[in-house]
Amino acid sequence: MANLITPLGDDVYEIDTQMAGHQGITAGYLILGDRPCLIEPGTAGSAPIVQEALSSLGVSANDLASVVVTHIHLDHAGGVGDIAALYPSAEVVVHEKGARHLASPERLVRSARMVFGDLFDVLFGDLKPTDAARITSVEDTGAVDLGGGRRLETYYSPGHARHHVGLLDSLTGDLYVGDAAGIYIPETAEVRPATPPPDFDLETALASLDRFRELRPTRLLFAHYGPVTDVALTLDRSEEELRLWVETVQQAHDAGLDVDHAVAMVQERTAGRYRAYEDLELQSKYEVLNSTTSNVAGIMHSLRT
Repeated sequence: MANLITPLGDDVYEIDTQMAGHQGITAGYLILGDRPCLIEPGTAGSAPIVQEALSSLGVSANDLASVVVTHIHLDHAGGVGDIAALYPSAEVVVHEKGARHLASPERLVRSARMVFGDLFDVLFGDLKPTDAARITSVEDTGAVDLGGGRRLETYYSPGHARHHVGLLDSLTGDLYVGDAAGIYIPETAEVRPATPPPDFDLETALASLDRFRELRPTRLLFAHYGPVTDVALTLDRSEEELRLWVETVQQAHDAGLDVDHAVAMVQERTAGRYRAYEDLELQSKYEVLNSTTSNVAGIMHSLRT
């Protein structure tokens, strides 16, 4: 378990939630203070791993004060119902546009099953409902009390998903970016866009990146994957990647080409751009949730609506 927990300073711990057994692909974070807070619990299959990690850090069933998700995609929030059952004193914090789906997840699960098919159960497991009385929804901004005057401030940041929030630690300046800044690949310090259907919108996503810049964070904490200290460069790279992918898919769209042809165009345009993809093992790992096809489909969908 020790190798799945990384202390990041100021009572912040990264937890490798090991979605579908993959190491280094989904990260949750624990802020261990007067009111312990778990950010991004991961999938339903991750719940036992998270529970063991919290226990090893001294957090018992009644100690956890809050569970916060940046958005309700199942790699981030699929385990909320399980974690809520294991930690009965914890409130669950989510953007108001995602709250009803945690209380009644049937539609969310049905949609995800359509996308992932037979891989759904392997990747995510069964999303259990969370008692609506335990869910706290936030709007454009909000705050979670971490105790001792420390707060986790929420900032609405759609573009990747309409129910997405960024989370700023008032003590450290850490910004939990969810998927709004894309996928960070720590092995090569590269960023790839995260633009799945049905919510992706370029201008909204770029506005969210601008909002992140305005917050002047000291560090970015990615759910995929890990902490980044070069904030300005990383946000600029995220914007650059978004524009490049959308420009390429736009060309395919304007030519009347389908998704498969658009994927081929993106692959050709980005060939050699990501050193991580020169390693077949890394490529396989990061394609699990950030597949080129899914990203292109999301962009294509946005161009058609």
